[in-house]
Amino acid sequence: MKVNTDGVLLGAWVEVSEAKHILDIGTGTGVIALMLAQKNSHAVIDAIDIDKDAYSQSKENFEQSPWSNSLTAIHSSLQNYKGTLAVYPPLVEVARGSARDEGGSNVYYDSIISNPPYFIDDFKADNSQKNIAKHSTALTYQELLKGINRLLSKTGKAFLVIPVFNVQLIQTLAAEENLYITKFTEVTAVAGKNPYLALMELGRKKEEYIKSSLVIQDTQGNFTEEYKHLTKDFYLKF
Repeated sequence: MKVNTDGVLLGAWVEVSEAKHILDIGTGTGVIALMLAQKNSHAVIDAIDIDKDAYSQSKENFEQSPWSNSLTAIHSSLQNYKGTLAVYPPLVEVARGSARDEGGSNVYYDSIISNPPYFIDDFKADNSQKNIAKHSTALTYQELLKGINRLLSKTGKAFLVIPVFNVQLIQTLAAEENLYITKFTEVTAVAGKNPYLALMELGRKKEEYIKSSLVIQDTQGNFTEEYKHLTKDFYLKF
């Protein structure tokens, strides 16, 4: 799976300026991780993917980027990922040490980002790689949120982009893991249409959250000023 609007929106929308330790779940080609490295060149970013080809491509993209020292591609499922420090370069060992628990066995992230599979019971394509990327057979929402809960620091934030029809499900499953919405943006593709995407920030504290909306194009097919402002650092055409 290559660059898509969902991933670009999420990467542009998240606030990670103060983050030190970031995890990108299901990185694909590494686009979101690269965007976050561009936004915060001081953060240490781990990017995992269960698909070997996706892992290989993200690794190559990271190595050829200006932020190669900050980015690590890891071939792993979320379910099996332990956040091991073994793969980390010596340059960031001190920074990463602060993420260890008292037993030194786990790593906790202050920011976790994912553009997860979004079809639950839909018909699947013939391409097995697309099935893994688009359908929640390899990583269900419940498994995703359990993994986030396991790896997120006490004060950390998780960021997701999902179809609006899955918002209630995510909210319910997140609450079971003591994760709650802290920021929420509904995305509409064309002015006047119904929202189709939701950008969601989750945290461990239950509170009133900020809700907003974003329209990508006006009725004439022109990109809106708010969309251009959000993504201008990542699209050459803006």
